[in-house]
Amino acid sequence: MTLLIAWPGSEAQTRGLAATTGSSIIELQTRRFPDGEIYLRLLSSCAGQSVAVVAALDRPDEKTPGLLALADALRAEGATRVGLVAPYLAYLRQDRQFNPGEAVTSRTYARLLSSTFDWLLTVDPHLHRYHSLSEIYSIPTRVVHAAPAIADWIGRIVNLPLLIGPDGESAQWVSDIAARINAPWTTLEKTRRGDRDVEVSIPHIDQSRGRTPVLADDIISSGRTMLAAVKRLREAGTPTPICVGVHAIFAGDAYDALLAAGPRIVTCNTIAHPSNEIDLSSMMGAAADEFLAAKPAH
Repeated sequence: MTLLIAWPGSEAQTRGLAATTGSSIIELQTRRFPDGEIYLRLLSSCAGQSVAVVAALDRPDEKTPGLLALADALRAEGATRVGLVAPYLAYLRQDRQFNPGEAVTSRTYARLLSSTFDWLLTVDPHLHRYHSLSEIYSIPTRVVHAAPAIADWIGRIVNLPLLIGPDGESAQWVSDIAARINAPWTTLEKTRRGDRDVEVSIPHIDQSRGRTPVLADDIISSGRTMLAAVKRLREAGTPTPICVGVHAIFAGDAYDALLAAGPRIVTCNTIAHPSNEIDLSSMMGAAADEFLAAKPAH
């Protein structure tokens, strides 16, 4: 028997995984002490069982200390293996020293999680200079790719789509989605002057008149690139664009600002958000099955 346990905020993803893997869910009680420290209590037995903690790691500084304590509590109660299903994985941005004295937090966070969990499953980690998670994680890892599910959604919902990636680095990812539904694609050319100041141009947009622009990105964070692209598309007279993202970070006012600009906004359910329309539960469940069924090492 295998068990799942939801970190607060990841209940929907946990129920989806339970339905696809046939796992049971352990109930978890949490609250905060007056000084902000977390209280955790397991309400079901996990003795002799393999357990996966499900936690999207947006707002990681708020969640990580409790996750470490939860893993310890599961082992103290007799769990044979404790894995982490993190549909969104944080701390991959800082993958080298850009300036003297900077902390390379991606490596620090990887060591921390690797020392706490037996395995890790995530969706489309934001890797730039690392070729794979195995470069920094010492535990077994598995990556689920959202492209097939995104392509399926676009193919069913959007008539005559034009896929648009956020930058040249996204070309391989966007072209993969486009090829699955036989649609044209391009990438933005952008100049970033700051976190919230982006200027974009869209090459060859005139060659795709009548098609619905689908702006696709792995992470929608500040949303400024998509906002600038939506404005440019509206100026070009295209049909109302659709913004599709894997991970719905939407920092600050990003979601409201994008909504006000008029596009349809759709994300995968890696982070619980009102824009979630693309369900990755079956894909994550299939990837998790091997971890959940594995016997503990002796």
